[in-house]
Amino acid sequence: MGAQPVLREDPAIEVTVRFFRPGDEKDFRRLNEAWIAKYFGIESADNETFADPQHKIIEPGGQIFLAFLDGVAVGTVGLRLMPGKVRSYELIKMATDESYQRRGIARAVVDAAIKWARQQEARRLYLETNHALTPAITLYDSVGFRHMPPQPTSYKRADVFMEMWLEPEWLKYI
Repeated sequence: MGAQPVLREDPAIEVTVRFFRPGDEKDFRRLNEAWIAKYFGIESADNETFADPQHKIIEPGGQIFLAFLDGVAVGTVGLRLMPGKVRSYELIKMATDESYQRRGIARAVVDAAIKWARQQEARRLYLETNHALTPAITLYDSVGFRHMPPQPTSYKRADVFMEMWLEPEWLKYI
């Protein structure tokens, strides 16, 4: 008899993704600090973002998404507006509570972020990650991100750089 395949746990059908609200700062920090501390170590740029996500991400034109299961925050991702002529956002601080992984939560928050970016008429999404985070890279590949050459970065841990060009809605009708 052959080995049993590794099965994905039950998908998170009950997951709800919503925008960041005042009071969500603790969950945003908790979810992100857990994985960053586990794999790399918290950097000063992380602490700056965690100290005031409203000011660092949302007020300049970005957004933060939080996923909830049964009233518990289990995942998050942010989109930070990038400077420049092309309307671009950086996908940042994606995290899923370790006890809720493999249930589609990361995909749910990334899908919500991509949908919102399209609604903002973004042309490009960009991200930085680390080669050791294979599940995240696999997710990014599956939703349309493509690898690019190394870029200048403020994170010591970043060694994988990806981007996704978004098709404007109006092009679908031509």
